[in-house]
Amino acid sequence: MYEKYYSVDQIAALLAMHPKTIQRYIREGRLKANKLGKNWRVSGHDLSVFLEGSSASTAAGSDLEKGIPGEQAVISAVIDIPGVDREQAMRIVNTLTAVLNVKPPGYGRSTLHTQYIEPDRVLRIMLWGNIFFMEAMMSCLSGLTQVTPAENFV
Repeated sequence: MYEKYYSVDQIAALLAMHPKTIQRYIREGRLKANKLGKNWRVSGHDLSVFLEGSSASTAAGSDLEKGIPGEQAVISAVIDIPGVDREQAMRIVNTLTAVLNVKPPGYGRSTLHTQYIEPDRVLRIMLWGNIFFMEAMMSCLSGLTQVTPAENFV
């Protein structure tokens, strides 16, 4: 009897995740995979093991989150940063992506989408996540853009 193998795109579609997230799981060793040419293949067994492990950790995590309001509240934000050139925009996006990739588990699920509108020289950042994640990302953005609170703002 032969075993079924799945591509990164197939797993991403099955789990409603982005393919890069699946690739990150493979790179981190959380999902066992074999390289076939330029592509990764995951056996049905390894996918089952991964799903069983992630559902167990999700269940354990949800029990911990029940008493913490900051982890239950979800925030979305759209931030426009005007007057940045392409190089500055790439520096900001790369830094935010790095922060997202090393976030602690307590930050829960979160997303980051970016868009550089070249004719207007505007970097648009769309964030979604819990209060702790948003606080960390806004703090990072503040440092990257050197934004200081208005003196009259209380």
